[in-house]
Amino acid sequence: MAFAFLFAASNLLMAQQTNKDLKKDITSKAIRSARVEAKKYKRDGFYVALGALPLDKQLERSWMRQYETNDKNEPKYIMATGNSIGETQTAAKLQAMETAKLELAGQINTQIAALIENSIANQQLNNEEAASVTKTVAASKNLIAQEIGQVLPMVEMYKKIGKNVEVNVRLAYNMATAFDVAKKVIRKSLEEETKIAHEKLEGLMKF
Repeated sequence: MAFAFLFAASNLLMAQQTNKDLKKDITSKAIRSARVEAKKYKRDGFYVALGALPLDKQLERSWMRQYETNDKNEPKYIMATGNSIGETQTAAKLQAMETAKLELAGQINTQIAALIENSIANQQLNNEEAASVTKTVAASKNLIAQEIGQVLPMVEMYKKIGKNVEVNVRLAYNMATAFDVAKKVIRKSLEEETKIAHEKLEGLMKF
């Protein structure tokens, strides 16, 4: 009994040390990447809003998200950037955010499309059904963008260009949430726009 307790405690300690080392490694990589990137942007004339985190800290936080993984050692977040130039800071920022969300949707759509393509053969769809699925999935990018919920703003920087303002943003979005959103959107589109049997649709979306 005592041995089992000691063994379990030992495993727990090793796991804690491993997680601690992993976090330390991620932090170290993020700091190095952020410093290099911050210097480049500052040389190009970018600055942050009054009261916001310093640019290197914003970039460090962004790199931390990029390096973060889930229990399966897969990326935990999808990252996207958006850039826009406008007469006002607010207008340019809104457009940059929308651009970033479209990029997020595009990345999500591409990954889902690849998974569905692998499922098509397994579900024994005929050529017409397969073509319908591929077409519907490809057209789902804007629908996915509309359904994207709470994003995590990582970086927000500005640059004066004459009388206009350039805004550069970087967003993070949880991968698991992204897949849930995309599956619901694509499933609904497939149900509305194709005549594929229900059981085949069920099989297509099992990934």
